[in-house]
Amino acid sequence: MSSFEVPDSAELMAELRRHQDAIEQIQRSVDALVVKGHSRANEVVATVRGTGRFTEIAIDAELPRRYDAHDLGAIVTEAVNDALGKLAAATNDRFAPVLGNTQQG
Repeated sequence: MSSFEVPDSAELMAELRRHQDAIEQIQRSVDALVVKGHSRANEVVATVRGTGRFTEIAIDAELPRRYDAHDLGAIVTEAVNDALGKLAAATNDRFAPVLGNTQQG
């Protein structure tokens, strides 16, 4: 006789449901996140929700007077990328316990 014990399928299903519920709860908390990214000199602030939808791009009123369109685009892009990076890090942090990910981004 083998000492290997087959797990009860009801127990496995209950465990799976608990994990699924935990993941769904984390996903809802990520969706509710609001993250702000900044350009280097804080002249532009990009706000993004956990769903990935940007809700605001705030631009210092003096910025268009100091920079041409190309540079202004680069500064906005910098703030957007900062926001996306922060959102990715926050999402990873929230899911890490469930996924067993011990690395921090």
